[in-house]
Amino acid sequence: MELRHLRYFVAVAEELHFSRAAQRLHIAQPPLSQQIRNLETELGVQLLQRTKHRVQLTAAGQLFLEEARRTLSQAEQAIRTAQRASRGEIGRLVVGFLSSTAYNVFPEILRLFRERFPAVELVLHELNTVPQVQALHEGQIDVGFLHPPVNSGEALSLTTVFEEPLVLALPSNHALAAQPQIALAWLADAPFVLSPRHLGPGFYDQVISACQQAGFHPRVVQETNMAQTMVSLVAGGMGVALVPASLQNLQRTGVVYRVVQDLTPRVTTAAIWRREDASLVLHAFLEGVREIAQRQVPTVAD
Repeated sequence: MELRHLRYFVAVAEELHFSRAAQRLHIAQPPLSQQIRNLETELGVQLLQRTKHRVQLTAAGQLFLEEARRTLSQAEQAIRTAQRASRGEIGRLVVGFLSSTAYNVFPEILRLFRERFPAVELVLHELNTVPQVQALHEGQIDVGFLHPPVNSGEALSLTTVFEEPLVLALPSNHALAAQPQIALAWLADAPFVLSPRHLGPGFYDQVISACQQAGFHPRVVQETNMAQTMVSLVAGGMGVALVPASLQNLQRTGVVYRVVQDLTPRVTTAAIWRREDASLVLHAFLEGVREIAQRQVPTVAD
């Protein structure tokens, strides 16, 4: 028995007339009658009572009609599901992201994808750069957003999403807070708050390099792996911090952000994923990532 046999039977059962059912199905009446007889023979059950003037469903035919409709509906749903899956419209995507990227283009990427593919389940994990790379290799996440460079190897692909300068986060009562721009050399003796190198060596090295170019090595008094915590520690007077410019979107009492003079390093946010991952959901997501990346809206400090 094939799905077409169920469609033929449903048409006859609903029309209770072979000619009208044949017209509805766009086939000739004799083949339709033969297909129904074949179906009854295969089932070993009479589904229809036929006379010269009328067609009626038997008791078995009534019950079979309900099940046939249900089966056809499920088959149509399966087809729609497969078609949507082939377009990356349904499924599940696990995304890793740095806390700092939540203040640049990452929310815009999520918003665009949710608008286009509302049926896809998005699972978000806040992870630092090195744990993201490890999670990708282990299949725990499908795509990540981090600060390169990373030791991704040939198994991973990476594309730049956003670039921005570093700015200085200062306690609002700091002696330099009134200055619109600050020379980094002025902070040679200042305590610094910084993220630990083992979790994100790329960003850590950028900060250290910037300070060394200004003629000093920063005196790191506190390390934290979360951008929000770093800003909170600055607000608490623990020290100053060089942060991505988009972190200015995190407004907190007790903190001011200032442009640093002659600061050349720029922080890169990149998307990273397994090169051989054939997930249609992932590729649909990456299309949105590339679209957002092309816009490259300048940050406040540019």
